[in-house]
Amino acid sequence: MEGLEAKKLALLRILQILHKYSDLQHPLTQEKIAYYLDSEYGIIIERKAISRNISLLMDADVEIGHCRDGYYLETREFEDTELKLLVDSVLCNQNITAKHSADLIEKLCKLSNKYFRSHVKNVYAVKDWNKSDNAALFFNIEMIDMAINEGKQVQYDYNKYGKDKKLHKSSFQRATPYQLILHNQRYYLMGYSEYWGNMIFHRLDRITNIKIYDAPAYPLKKVPGYESGIDYKKISTTMPYLHSDKPERVEMLADAWVIDQVVDWFGKDLAVRETDDPEKIIISLWANSYAMSLWALQYVNYIEVISPAHLRNKIRDFLKTGLDKYSK
Repeated sequence: MEGLEAKKLALLRILQILHKYSDLQHPLTQEKIAYYLDSEYGIIIERKAISRNISLLMDADVEIGHCRDGYYLETREFEDTELKLLVDSVLCNQNITAKHSADLIEKLCKLSNKYFRSHVKNVYAVKDWNKSDNAALFFNIEMIDMAINEGKQVQYDYNKYGKDKKLHKSSFQRATPYQLILHNQRYYLMGYSEYWGNMIFHRLDRITNIKIYDAPAYPLKKVPGYESGIDYKKISTTMPYLHSDKPERVEMLADAWVIDQVVDWFGKDLAVRETDDPEKIIISLWANSYAMSLWALQYVNYIEVISPAHLRNKIRDFLKTGLDKYSK
């Protein structure tokens, strides 16, 4: 005998059961649906009522498949491959703590059926990944978004790791926030510091004790180089390490194969010229000077910066200092 409560809830519960237990490889018979209704929700209804409720769901545009072995949910908001991509993104994201990562992965798993979890083996090793110690990331994002929307500044402590491998306050900062940027798998606050007189890029996982400072935001159009707004492509290609000095034209002589690495770091907005040596090319691009000097040291065996002269001299000084250290 069907109870009044069962009639009201059966439709919703059947949808939840199909979401949790079914897919093309795991269809559910009416008997199995009835079993889950009884064991998980205490609802007892006849087979005809199950069939009627499934028909109502299909009339409501819920895509339910039917085969010889039963019923299954045909589509979901996310495909399992999409969820796996999101899970992997959470796992390799170094901005969030291990606990936050595990919580997010748990929520993502609930968007699929119970069989998806068996494919997410890495979730159990989340603590083995290189994760942030700062649990304030999401609060930092919330406060920065609020300050941007209200046209206010923010103030916070900026931290660095010490000998004890723990974060310690390095400086007190006050800035106008303009944007949050994901760069090289790290979240950065992009803002203007009136004290320093330039744009700053501070990692969110190094920020603590953030507060909204009751002062109007500094207009972006007054920041030198940003009169026309923020050029995100320029930031991603000319500032591989997000230092604040201005980009400039850089020329380098490089082994031909290095172009693959250069495109990965700086994008395709560059010029390539051939030389008399078929294994050498000249690459011309726009890059942040200090960041370019660090990048060039990584590929010192394969590239030679030709110009500008001050950048070439800076790299030479770095190399000389390093050689002196390793010559002892």
